[in-house]
Amino acid sequence: MVLLIVLGLLISLLGLAGCILPVIPGPPLSFIALLILHLAKDGGVFSTSFIILMAALTVAVTLLDYIVPAAGAKKYGASRTGVWGSVLGMVIGILFFPPWGVFFGALFGAVLGELITGKETATALRAGWGVFVGNLFGVGLKLAASAVMLFFYIKEMF
Repeated sequence: MVLLIVLGLLISLLGLAGCILPVIPGPPLSFIALLILHLAKDGGVFSTSFIILMAALTVAVTLLDYIVPAAGAKKYGASRTGVWGSVLGMVIGILFFPPWGVFFGALFGAVLGELITGKETATALRAGWGVFVGNLFGVGLKLAASAVMLFFYIKEMF
């Protein structure tokens, strides 16, 4: 039982880190940690409605993580090349400048992608800003959801 609880806590902390690192699914890991705690304590920690609510939150935030950055990019006029540039920039950024490289790599990648398509600098910067804001908002949503789940995990851990 203690081993499962510690494992769940580590998974929950990994979920929190995964909100910033794009290769780790943050909120789903945080939710799995809640399930581990629930099962480790003989299923008596959380109500069924709480588990369903946290599952819905996890699904919603995970879906929004894909929708919000693209919506931010489109709202600020990013082209398909700009969006792909942001994805590439994000990957390169996280490899060389973790964790902030995710944000700034996406910004620079989007701007570069827009400049490659022939857009003017001001338009490219606007599109890059949209990608940056969308990514920041998506990460904020994931962090908030995972932080709430970590709070309930720690609250019910003892």
